[in-house]
Amino acid sequence: MALGKMYAQQDCAMARTLEEVGERWTLLVVRDCLLGTRRFSDLRDRLDIPRAVLTARLAALVEAGILQRRPYAPGRYEYVPTDKGVALWPVIHALMEWGERHHPAPAGRRRIYRHITCGHDLEPGTGRCPRCDRVPAPSEWETRPGPGAGQQVRRADPVTVALNSGPHQLLTPLP
Repeated sequence: MALGKMYAQQDCAMARTLEEVGERWTLLVVRDCLLGTRRFSDLRDRLDIPRAVLTARLAALVEAGILQRRPYAPGRYEYVPTDKGVALWPVIHALMEWGERHHPAPAGRRRIYRHITCGHDLEPGTGRCPRCDRVPAPSEWETRPGPGAGQQVRRADPVTVALNSGPHQLLTPLP
């Protein structure tokens, strides 16, 4: 029997949040949009997600106000994180860091993050800048491949290739 989606009998912030982002593909889509993936075909290719599932997840994320759907060519749309979507970065980063701790790549970290403003690497786990003694806003983060990037799974889609070719600022569109 399928579980219900709504938590009408609960006044719980976590339950309400899970209604919007609690499905496996949803957080992966949001992660990739925050990294700079904008187009349907790029999301589909990078995530190996079925077209119907991606369509449903994007529609739900737009309806929830996490992503905005914007035209970039006649009949073509891109998906851009809203302020509400950008506010999910600390949660997504925390989940990625949890994964680095509990499911590490044999060669080391998959991604390394740097504070663009001062040029120092952010502390793994917290995202705190040791020089500025603060956690910068996502727009101030740069990501680059770590020694464990692509060690277990090699991908050739354009987004992964771009992310693994060098530094990239979060929220900046990828090719």
